[in-house]
Amino acid sequence: MLEDFKNFAMKGNVVDLAVGVIIGAAFSKIVSSLVDDLIMPIIGAITGGLDFSNYFLRLSASVPANIQSYADAKKAGAVLGYGSFATAVINFLIVAFVLFLAIQQIQKLQKPAPATAPTAPPPPRSEVLLEQIRDALVRK
Repeated sequence: MLEDFKNFAMKGNVVDLAVGVIIGAAFSKIVSSLVDDLIMPIIGAITGGLDFSNYFLRLSASVPANIQSYADAKKAGAVLGYGSFATAVINFLIVAFVLFLAIQQIQKLQKPAPATAPTAPPPPRSEVLLEQIRDALVRK
């Protein structure tokens, strides 16, 4: 069983996948920083400092009306954090768009696949018929 696991773990695809996961985690930090430190402040400046993350609905009477922070409201009782969800969706869309652009650039840098050799056109029907006649005559 140990030998089977070793063979599985050392296959090229598993190693490539592991490298991809590690690079993906590092790239995720870069993209998160891009979103949090560069893009979201610009969006905040454009929208006048609008911060969706603190928008919530009180679902419990135990949550006082004077609480304005979503984190504090969660500690006080049941709340529906629709602003936090909206922020997560916006972040996802930005990250997905950045990844789309990155993948497009990577594909442009890759060399195109070599063209395959053209296949020979099929022989004319008359040649096929003559070959069939020849083969029939040889069998007799």
